[in-house]
Amino acid sequence: MSREIPDYVEGHNLLAGKSVLITAAAGAGIGFSAAKRAVEEGARAVVISDVHEGRLSQARDALAGLSDACQVSAQLCDVTDETQVQALVDFAEVETGGVDVLINNAGLGGSCRLTDLTDEAWSRVLDVTLTGTMRMSRAMLRYMESRGRGVIVNNASVLGWRAQEEQCHYAAAKAGVMALTRCSAMEAAEFGIRINAVSPSIAMHDFLRKTSSPELLEKLTSHEAFGRAAEVWEVANVMMFLASDYSSYMTGEVVSVSSQHA
Repeated sequence: MSREIPDYVEGHNLLAGKSVLITAAAGAGIGFSAAKRAVEEGARAVVISDVHEGRLSQARDALAGLSDACQVSAQLCDVTDETQVQALVDFAEVETGGVDVLINNAGLGGSCRLTDLTDEAWSRVLDVTLTGTMRMSRAMLRYMESRGRGVIVNNASVLGWRAQEEQCHYAAAKAGVMALTRCSAMEAAEFGIRINAVSPSIAMHDFLRKTSSPELLEKLTSHEAFGRAAEVWEVANVMMFLASDYSSYMTGEVVSVSSQHA
């Protein structure tokens, strides 16, 4: 068992000439890492969104400093608001001249026993994590279908497959993302559009550390074959593969990014 983190993988122009739109991309999580990887993989334009104005501005500036060849833009968006979702997609279309790749990263979790779970908390998690993914995909597909091309990558979770206590709301939402991925992919295929998802087990970042106890994180990490959590860029690497032409014959798939024991 190894806890050693591998060396960061340099870019190989997997997204050369492509434009990318990513939700929930401020901060230090998977979304920002995916945006950073997209710039490093040669994307011509990257649009990021989030609900946190200050962090979004900082993220945009950090990404813009990585490459003079990539245009980086940012727009506030709450994926639970259809008006804001449509405004974001319209903005990204204008900024990029047409979005090639959408990465749906927005999600909301938390821990709560089912007997203590309120309707409001249940609905909030599903609205952000599942319905938000649907809203973004629906708006983006209308543009992509008219062009006859495009890629959507969703962020699911192994909890869509596996059981964990106090995760009924989040697991249900992520299982829904998996089903949405499969069904929407069948509809989009006739337009030359591919839709896939990643399914991480545990990826360590600052927000997770703030919202989870050290005991829980240690317990979850102990189930991983490598004896450590994934780095967020390791999840983003798989997103880049699914966004690239290297996965041209994959659609409707949910790819596990996990080292958990069977």
